[in-house]
Amino acid sequence: MRIEVNGRPHEEESRPGQCLRTYLRERGWFGVKKGCDAGDCGACTVHVDGEPVHSCLYPAFRADGRTVTTVEGLASPDGELHPLQQRFLDAQGFQCGFCTAGYLMTTAALDDDQLADLPRAFKGNLCRCTGYRAIEDAVRGVRHVEAPSPGESVGRNLPAPAGPQVVTGTARYTFDIDVPGLLHMKLLRSPHAHARIVAVDTTAALRVPGVHAVFTHQDAPERHFSTARHEHPEEDPDDTRVLDDTVRFVGQRVAAVVADSEAAAEEGCRRIEVTYDVLPAVLDPEAAMRPGAPVVHAKDAATARIARPEANVVGEAHGEIGDVEAGFAEADVVYEDTYRTQRVQHASLETHGAVAWFDEDDRLTVRTSSQTPFLTRRALCALYDLPQEKVRVIAGRVGGGFGGKQEMLVEDIVALAVLRLRRPVKLEYTRAEQFHGATTRHPFTIGVKVGARSDGTLTALRLRVVANTGAYGNHGPAVMFHSVGESMAVYRAPNKKVDAYSVYTHTVPAGAFRGYGLGQVTFAVESAFDEVARRLGLDPLEFKARNIIGPGEPMLTPGGHEEDLHIASYGLDQCLAVVRRAQAEPGGEPAPEGWLVGEGTALAMIATGPPGGHIADARAALLPDGTFDLAVGTAEFGNGTTTVHRQIAAGELATTVDRIAVRQSDTDVVRHDTGAFASTGTVVAGKATLRASRALADMLLDFAAAHLRVPRAECRLVEEAVTHPGGRLALKELYVTARAVGVEFAAEGHFGGTPRSVAFNAQWFRLAVDPGTGEIRILRSVHAADAGKVMNPMQCRGQVEGGVAQALGATLFENVRVDGHGEVETAAFRRYRLPQFADVPRTEVHFMETADAIGPLGAKSMSESPFNPVAPAFANALRDATGVRFTEVPLTRDRVWLGLRDAGMADRRGGRRQPQAR
Repeated sequence: MRIEVNGRPHEEESRPGQCLRTYLRERGWFGVKKGCDAGDCGACTVHVDGEPVHSCLYPAFRADGRTVTTVEGLASPDGELHPLQQRFLDAQGFQCGFCTAGYLMTTAALDDDQLADLPRAFKGNLCRCTGYRAIEDAVRGVRHVEAPSPGESVGRNLPAPAGPQVVTGTARYTFDIDVPGLLHMKLLRSPHAHARIVAVDTTAALRVPGVHAVFTHQDAPERHFSTARHEHPEEDPDDTRVLDDTVRFVGQRVAAVVADSEAAAEEGCRRIEVTYDVLPAVLDPEAAMRPGAPVVHAKDAATARIARPEANVVGEAHGEIGDVEAGFAEADVVYEDTYRTQRVQHASLETHGAVAWFDEDDRLTVRTSSQTPFLTRRALCALYDLPQEKVRVIAGRVGGGFGGKQEMLVEDIVALAVLRLRRPVKLEYTRAEQFHGATTRHPFTIGVKVGARSDGTLTALRLRVVANTGAYGNHGPAVMFHSVGESMAVYRAPNKKVDAYSVYTHTVPAGAFRGYGLGQVTFAVESAFDEVARRLGLDPLEFKARNIIGPGEPMLTPGGHEEDLHIASYGLDQCLAVVRRAQAEPGGEPAPEGWLVGEGTALAMIATGPPGGHIADARAALLPDGTFDLAVGTAEFGNGTTTVHRQIAAGELATTVDRIAVRQSDTDVVRHDTGAFASTGTVVAGKATLRASRALADMLLDFAAAHLRVPRAECRLVEEAVTHPGGRLALKELYVTARAVGVEFAAEGHFGGTPRSVAFNAQWFRLAVDPGTGEIRILRSVHAADAGKVMNPMQCRGQVEGGVAQALGATLFENVRVDGHGEVETAAFRRYRLPQFADVPRTEVHFMETADAIGPLGAKSMSESPFNPVAPAFANALRDATGVRFTEVPLTRDRVWLGLRDAGMADRRGGRRQPQAR
């Protein structure tokens, strides 16, 4: 067998059944990505004799005698980029970049007719980060990136430092490494929603050639922990074991097989014989709270930190401000309804996984796709009684996260195998395992009741919230508490009450997901307020504007005011003004004849970080060549923090971003960082970078002034030098001079994540509905974002576009379906509908003119918050068009048609409907 790959011959035979993707990756062509295993995502696209193919579906033996080109081969032999690679750099047509190679290879093979119809051309490629608009701009040759200049970095569209590596396929994600002697792990998972393991017979599995070990609950530590990663682990329930003798959901791991190959490990799993005592299961959270329901975790409430184990309540919140019943009594309109949101998969194209080994110093080294390398190290040390200096955790470039990788789902079991076998071990989830073995967004049921006077003044707001946390509590209590925080606090009401429950069920666990519960409750609150306004005969936007909190007002929820949370800058009024202008001006796509047209708005507020502290440390240093080293702990997974940190440092050090090298996400080379979650990459880690860079600049100027014997005020830091009245002193010379007297130019920066500010967003849609089919078309989408001082407009706009696109998927069709036995039915992309290029409109993004008093250089967070107002704005526009209030997402075509039919609206044609509640 002979294959030529990027001009290099490969003559090794392929294994029986091996796909071309795996064949290429095993030979070091890591630009070919593994995203779906089924030809659904396009991340593995390569050219075979010039034709694009999904290499995960292409048998390797069929490439015999053919020429294969991967993304590494697009550039010329002398290293000159392919024009398309340059366009992706110029437009920054990527975020995490995991899908980028696939898009480049697909696009490079398109002819002019295909380029004219990108929705059809890209039907085989998925992106979870960008919302597709940056990709379209790249293909069309639109340039967004600006050239760097000294000291003028913040507020400019400067490029991501890893851009050249992303477009050439040389950026290294978790598994893009070659580890000698690597063993492979596969997991046997439970077929039952609830069962006790009576016996496990591993005899036949151990006889499989190549199998080295089988691990069961008898090999696992007795210690319980939480897979959630937070700075304070005591915030989460300790309800999980590495391997348990009781399984609580279909898909829970039962045993781990380690072998020379994945095939041998899979065969070993098939040969394990498990005897189960099947137990009663409960799948519905309301049923789980009733007396007599099967108990998911029969544990001590105090030691496990579970609120009421006997009632399956892992966490709950109850409180009241004022008297809500009195508030409803004085209202002219009272509206009450129940809203429901579904499970959503994070669907990051890089699945969960880790590879671990012992290094030359006999330290456990774990390379993992994680948003929280430092917290993962801490958890592994606690779990296996290891000293911190004996464990190293590295996060390479992470292929998407969205909160799903704020968990320890693989590192614990991989570490167990490495500690026992003293050999390198790899575990990489399949796409199916992502659905039934990872986590989802929490399904919510929200009962909302709102009272208001005829003048539009709120009198009372009451919420009853039930969140289904699944079989394990990980983020359950925290998500539940957060969900009823800013969603209620953004509105001024004298009487508020909340009863909220996070409930165990025997279903796939839920976890952290973009918005962290706010999106679910915001859907209910914003929809309810829209409904109240319509019943009062008021414009919904004006009704909300009358009741929103203003600058300096307390943010009150029935759970109490968090003392460190402040409105440190206020742009909500500007957000609403953007929406008003959108309503008043023409624009957008025309509606098809006979379709119903409507408009809808929603707003949202979010804290710029979690309560209780979020720690980041940074270190800035001058290098011998006059450039700078910046060490930060925050992981990069398309959030853009690496770019922003370089911009902050460059501004403080009066240099260009290309003269700052960033080291990150490695517990060996940087100091502590809580992690890249809760929108903290800029506002927390960025503030640590600001302080470190500012301290280094002061150190350089102080030393130069003393050395030159001139007043400090007469010295100025410029690119590559310090200037003074007598001339300029090159930084390289300053470095040598300082080293001669034992001075190192390095400074530390720290921020503990408190106090915190808030960010605001508003979303507006104009859409059209076909009453005969339930089909919906978005005619125009406008998003207003109060991000404070926008550090990188191009990058921040991409975060907003990606957040809106992801939220549209959750609004329109994404749904992790669980059957009556607790098994996930949608364990593949072709059964789980992700937004494609053709589904996502171009959203007009507007940034407000504010500067935050807390965030670094006036910045606020903007990675999670764009998600939250999308579903209610869409539902409100649908209500405006049809007169029907839809209270459950996703708003699939069949659900919309059935709702219109039940309201007597199906097959009616016309323009805009007069509002009429169902």
